[in-house]
Amino acid sequence: MAAAPPRRQGQEPSVWQKLKMGALMGGGVGLTIGFIFGSYSIMRGGAGPRGFLATLSQYMLSSAATFSFFLAIGSVIRSDSLVPPHLQAAHLQLLAPALNVHTRNEGIQLMRARWQAERVRQQSHLA
Repeated sequence: MAAAPPRRQGQEPSVWQKLKMGALMGGGVGLTIGFIFGSYSIMRGGAGPRGFLATLSQYMLSSAATFSFFLAIGSVIRSDSLVPPHLQAAHLQLLAPALNVHTRNEGIQLMRARWQAERVRQQSHLA
């Protein structure tokens, strides 16, 4: 297998690379889960007419195919966004000051100030 070409720092993987990565991860998880549940099923109910190896491999391959399919699609859907990552980062940086954590006393003072401003605004609308 050929080595992947070096990427510049900050460059995201392509959709195809994300799809392959999700499929490989799903395949690994599926093989493991298939081995665990297949082994349990064989120990509990016997291997059946096809034998131990054929039954276990069927469990493992079907589980790997299912997990691979869904993780591949999920990794593409989850990472596919309309806004580029650098704009998302800028947006989060602009939101950061609004998300400051205050002490309880500061929070109470801020709440009272907002209530007072709301009362003044309501009184100005009534007058």
